Formats: sequence, C-alpha cells, structure tokens
Amino acid sequence: MRRKWMVGLFCMCMAALLILPLYSAANPLQAFATEAQPPEKANNALQSQFHLGHVVKIYVPSTMNGSTPVTDEVHAQFVDQALTKFSDLFGGGTAIAGTGAWVDEDKKLIKEKVTIVYSFAEKLDNQSLNEVVAYAKQLKKDMTQSSVSLEVDGKMYFIE
Repeated sequence: MRRKWMVGLFCMCMAALLILPLYSAANPLQAFATEAQPPEKANNALQSQFHLGHVVKIYVPSTMNGSTPVTDEVHAQFVDQALTKFSDLFGGGTAIAGTGAWVDEDKKLIKEKVTIVYSFAEKLDNQSLNEVVAYAKQLKKDMTQSSVSLEVDGKMYFIE
C-alpha cells in the first residue's frame, strides 16, 4: 500500500513537471497561483517618455565644527555652491530644507537645519561619482565637519 502511494505521488509530480510549462513558459509557478496575476506592463503613457533613473543627494549642514551654527547667508552660499556643482554635473538640482538630528554621547538630542541638494541623472559613471565625492570632501573640510552625508540611489554614505 505504501509503495502504491509513493508511485502515485511520483507520477503526480512528473505530470506536474510536464504540464506546468504548458500553462506558462515564462513562469511555471503561475500555475499554482490562486489569484489572477496582473498582466505584464502594457504600453502606458510613461513608457515612451524620457526619464532619469538615478538620484544623487548631498546633505548640506548648517553648522561649522559640528555644532556652531552659521548664519543663514553663509548657509545659503554653501547650498548655492552645491546647486551649482550638481547642475554642472547632472544638468540641474533641487534644494529642500529639513531638520537633521542625532543623539550625542550624553544622550541629548542634537538638531540642526540641513538642506538636501539633489539631482536626478540618466546615468552615473565613475567620473561623476568621483567628482561628487571630491565635492563632499571639500564641503566637509570647508565646514569643518567630521563627515558629510551623500546619498546615491537610496544608499547613504558618510564621506569622511
């Protein structure tokens, strides 16, 4: 009896392996799906549009030496500098204001104004990435920071 059960199970598995490709050559597992799968992306209004698939962001701090606030005018100069650099590298840039925060060694919340300058790019090559990192290092030095945050395609880097 046990042998018949195993032979039956084996035959069912073999039949499934032979039949599944008939249901979907692209994805045999779709034959086991209980819900209807959405159709492949059909032609849509965005498909033929030009797009930029990468994003590069630099976080411009508003302090010198890590904790000494700069004036709004000085901060604006650093933001304009970043916008100019990103515009040169990627064709344009956008700046948005925000608040950055961290907890110091005394467990005290430290907050500061920060401006995120970002650009979208069609492609990122080694030369443009190296220039962005060199700029981040220069900004770190100019603002005497321990590091400057640089985000590329959703990954955060702390440029030291």
